[in-house]
This record gives sequence, C-alpha cells and structure tokens, in this order.
Amino acid sequence: MSDARRAAPHAARLPPQLDAAARNTVHRQEAVVTSAQLHAWGVGRAVVSRRVAHGDWQRLWRGVIALHSGAITWRERARGALLYAGDGAALSHSSAAFVHGIVSTPGPRIVVSIPAHRAVSPQPGLGLRRRRTMPHAGGRIRAVGVDATVLDLVHELDSEDDVVGLVCEAVRIGVLPGRLLLQAGGRRFLRHRDLVVNLLGDEGTGIESPLEHRYVRDVERRHRLPAACAQLRERTGGRWIRADRVHVGLGVRIELDGQLAHPSGRTARDTWRDNAVLIERSEITLRYRWQHVVAEPCETAAQVAAALRSRGWRGRAAPCSPTCSVLA
Repeated sequence: MSDARRAAPHAARLPPQLDAAARNTVHRQEAVVTSAQLHAWGVGRAVVSRRVAHGDWQRLWRGVIALHSGAITWRERARGALLYAGDGAALSHSSAAFVHGIVSTPGPRIVVSIPAHRAVSPQPGLGLRRRRTMPHAGGRIRAVGVDATVLDLVHELDSEDDVVGLVCEAVRIGVLPGRLLLQAGGRRFLRHRDLVVNLLGDEGTGIESPLEHRYVRDVERRHRLPAACAQLRERTGGRWIRADRVHVGLGVRIELDGQLAHPSGRTARDTWRDNAVLIERSEITLRYRWQHVVAEPCETAAQVAAALRSRGWRGRAAPCSPTCSVLA
C-alpha cells in the first residue's frame, strides 16, 4: 500500500484543558478537528487563531484545523475534507479509488460525495459531488464502497481502453465481477454499461488488458476467427507458463505485448517460452503489439488465419468491411 494511504499521523500539539474523551477523538481523527469541536472542548477562537498564526496548527479547510506544524499528509487532507463536508459525506471517485488501491495516485483534489440536500460551499482543492442516493460507504476513513467506486470512475472515462484497464485492474485486486455486474445493472445512468457487462460476463472471460480486449473484438470476432482459450496455464520445459490466447488443437498461440508492460518488446523469458512450446508441443507463437492490433487489425487477422490454416483449420477469416484486406 502507498505511504500516502498509511502514513502515521503527526503528534498533535494539544491544549492542556482537553479531557480524555477529547484526546481520544483527536487521535481517532488523526489530529484533524473542526473549530466547532475545539470550541466544545473549551478552546476559544482567539486561541485557535493565535496557534495558527504562530504555525503550531494549520488551517486545512474553512473551520478545519490540523493540530500540528508538520507536513500535511494525504490522509489528513482527506480526513479534513470529510469533517468540512459534514454529515453523510464520503470520499469518492479518484479519492475512494486511492483508498481501495485501485489507483496508485490520488489525484490533485480530494473528491467527496455528499447527499444532494446538503449545502456545502466549494473550497480550493476539494471536489464535491452531490448525489440523490448515497452509495454504501464505510471504513476507517469513510469512503464509498469499492464496487460503486469502480462504476463512478467508469462513468467519467471517455476511452474504452481506459475503461477496460480500470475494470481489469479492479478485478485483479479482488473486486468480484458478479457484484460489479449487479451494481451496473442497478444504475439508471452509466456510460459504457454494455462494455462493462461484456467484460465481466461470459463474452469477456479471461480478458485482462485493453490490448487483449481490442484483439478479441477487432481481430478475432470481427474476422470470424475461431475463439481461442484465454489465459491458458501449462507446464512446459519444467516451468509453469501462461499464454494470452491459445487455439487448442491447432498449435497456435497468441501473445499480446502492450507497450507499457513490454517497453522493449520480446524479453529473454518470452524467447525461452516460445522456444519451449515449439520444441515440446510443436506450437507456434504469434506476438502482436498495439500497432498490429489497433492500426492493422485486418492484416493481423489474415496472418492469424494463415497460421491456423497451416495447422489444419478448414475455415476462412471473413472480411470485416468492404475495404478489409482479409480475402473471403
């Protein structure tokens, strides 16, 4: 987990008159409190202003004070945002995604969802989202649940590749596809709903990256190639290996090398694996990158079809359009 998510709170500089209950509250809130709380504990406005002016304390948002002079952590800012936003507020969108580990960086603003009837004034660095129906929220630092958070982010994305990447990452960290599907079906408005349903349902079984999604959609299905088995795990050459897609019984394997994951192209391990399956199984490996799948899907389909026919497939690839380079 990122240090920003788990950073230990600073030692608070507490007024001497605070009783044990107040001190427990300060500790629970990670040394971030409201002016109203301080007033209830007998700390007047003049004392607060003087402490802030001297640098002993720091003002995070209007009416929210950090009771120390050190660097403000992301958690303290997030805690302060929740205190400022008040009853029913919860971290959401990119901030909740950071808490749940879906994204590695929290973004420049703290994003908080609040019930629509609440009147909360905007503040610099704070993103407010008013919602007629608040989703389930909880946790040590109150955040919208992970399933709703994934769909909140999906709704705001423009690129299908970004949607696929987000959903795949969510599933990778343990978000249950069935729960996502259930929540997606219950939302009145959700951009990319069909894409999410296809990814998480039977049609998307085994898809683990935006590149693989594009390959299945633009190369395999649009050119009516036989469906390959996804993420097949086998023992070869004394090691366990996994292939992105395998045409079982035809001896053709497809490996998809995304540029972000494989910036230098084929690795030494890839070469060993290709050689091992060729020697032990007489299977050939076709490797494709973004250029082949996105810019040249028809040419890629034609090459895959040629490989399949050379291994006994009796079908033919179908052109996806009148200008497709695949010959029917």
